[in-house]
Amino acid sequence: MIYDAAVIGTGPAGISAALNLKIHNKQFLFFGSRKLSEKVQKAEQILNYPGFYAASGDTLQAAFMDQINRMGIEITESMINEIVKFGDHYALMAGADFYEAKTVILTTGVSVKATLKNEAEYLGRGVSYCATCDGSLYRGKKIAVLCNNARFEHEVRYLAEIAADVQYFPQYKEIGNLPENVTVRKEKILGIEGAMKVNALTLASGTLEIDGVFILRDSISLNSLMKGLQSEDNHILVNRRMETNFPGVYAAGDCTGRPYQYTKAVGEGNVAAHSAIEYLDET
Repeated sequence: MIYDAAVIGTGPAGISAALNLKIHNKQFLFFGSRKLSEKVQKAEQILNYPGFYAASGDTLQAAFMDQINRMGIEITESMINEIVKFGDHYALMAGADFYEAKTVILTTGVSVKATLKNEAEYLGRGVSYCATCDGSLYRGKKIAVLCNNARFEHEVRYLAEIAADVQYFPQYKEIGNLPENVTVRKEKILGIEGAMKVNALTLASGTLEIDGVFILRDSISLNSLMKGLQSEDNHILVNRRMETNFPGVYAAGDCTGRPYQYTKAVGEGNVAAHSAIEYLDET
């Protein structure tokens, strides 16, 4: 099935876009976490959101979730790894899963740059952002996994079924039950090393020899997500209609630049959805 739209990200901008698509009876997919936005949830007090004076992030998040449920909007809890133009629409890859949509609305938050030394250089040569895509390449081998969110632990367990040895570098506190061949490490990764392919990590304590490294983050670099997407200062370039340089692709929220405000994100999500609706009506 080719959907009318795909919204990527369940923060305020994505929620706003999804609500408007639902109101206009569009068939769409809503990708992200069912817990919505961790950034919103952790907010102590919000003073500039109309109708919610001095609300906590939990209060606002609960209101968002209630409205999503009342309107019957489903969240697909998958991480989109890559988006490519596919004829007159777009193909979205989430591990081994494949989706198609006529329009895409990116509400990915502040996109993460390659934060490790040589990460971008070794992408596809021992560095991967997708366990289900590339895990089979490391059957019986020794790998490292860097992860910033407990919700990706199922991918760590999947990799442990394939690899002989998993060196795990979690960037969060509460770690779940992991298989015996997973070694949890607290050291900081300073960089990725190799020749034609990755063969080691540089740690504060020395060198760790590995065959590959999986980096599981809430968001990936813009160049990895959608090749050719125009950006500036690591933000997606858009016009006032929230249009990107790809026809039918829009962006809203923190990923388009400052100010990083919930109210700004909600407004941009609204505009992006209406621009997508107009595009669908014209094509």
